[in-house]
Amino acid sequence: SPVPEDAPSGTVVALVKVRDRDSGENGQVSCELSGEAPLSLVASSGGSYKVVTASALDREEAAEHRVTVVARDRGSPALSSRAALVLEVSDVNDN
Repeated sequence: SPVPEDAPSGTVVALVKVRDRDSGENGQVSCELSGEAPLSLVASSGGSYKVVTASALDREEAAEHRVTVVARDRGSPALSSRAALVLEVSDVNDN
């Protein structure tokens, strides 16, 4: 669903759940966002993360934002997985 451009900073736009069935360090996973977008990743409990708006959105500047969520375990060698996320910004009448 599109997010309105007047959504306040901190608005949750996606929920991400990661898990690794390995044990020890191989089963410990961290996530990060890759790409240019006014979004940030906030860790929750049990391998869950929230993707939230980090600043104001402006549809006239960008109608959509593309980022990649990267999950990486702490094993040696570290393994990772990626998922693309597209945030559509809906227009709000500025007048």
